[in-house]
Amino acid sequence: MEQPRILIVDDEQDLCTLIQRALEKEGFHEIRTAHTLKDGFDVFETFRPHLAILDVMLPDGEGYQLCQQMRAQSNIPILFLSAKSEEVDKLLGLAIGGDDYITKPFSPKEVAFRVKAQLRRVSMMEAPVAETTTVGPFQMNEDETEVYVNGERLELTAKEVGLLACFLRNPNRILSKETLFTQVWGESFFGSDNTVMVHIRRLREKVEPNPSEPTYIKTVKGLGYRLTV
Repeated sequence: MEQPRILIVDDEQDLCTLIQRALEKEGFHEIRTAHTLKDGFDVFETFRPHLAILDVMLPDGEGYQLCQQMRAQSNIPILFLSAKSEEVDKLLGLAIGGDDYITKPFSPKEVAFRVKAQLRRVSMMEAPVAETTTVGPFQMNEDETEVYVNGERLELTAKEVGLLACFLRNPNRILSKETLFTQVWGESFFGSDNTVMVHIRRLREKVEPNPSEPTYIKTVKGLGYRLTV
């Protein structure tokens, strides 16, 4: 099985080293580090990582900019590291294309565990068990890397694929925010309403004919969401 490649971009070299050591203890050995936005993107283009960890504040720009540059070429999981703990900063990170947002100070081991969870979602670490799924106009291949609606391939992030996979496994059933968060993020809910809402909105923008009036992913007030097919 191919060893997952991981890119860490943070201007604190000591922090990069701590995270790299924590990842190596979890079995990851294909790791590259960079300390500026420019170097980070250069490494991204040559190294082609399966996952990226980006600091928000870099000497020559913001990790958000680097995320957007990466998103133009790839749907790999992207984790943000930041000293900014305000909810608006977290929502911005998710809305810009990030899959997770970790506030400093944090445990390097926590970062390693979140990396494992992200890679598990994109079937990098575990063999896929699901067969090709077709529900209504949607089709998802067995390793959950390709998704189509009405025959048109969708460009989704890892979290968006995870959410859609939950809906496709449970068509026409109401799924609570707690259920979605636990299954897709692999963590306890702890009131992460906005995280789920942001990703549902982004998913609707890609799968709905009119995201403002959803045809497929509908909100069930007070209960959650339902894929109607």
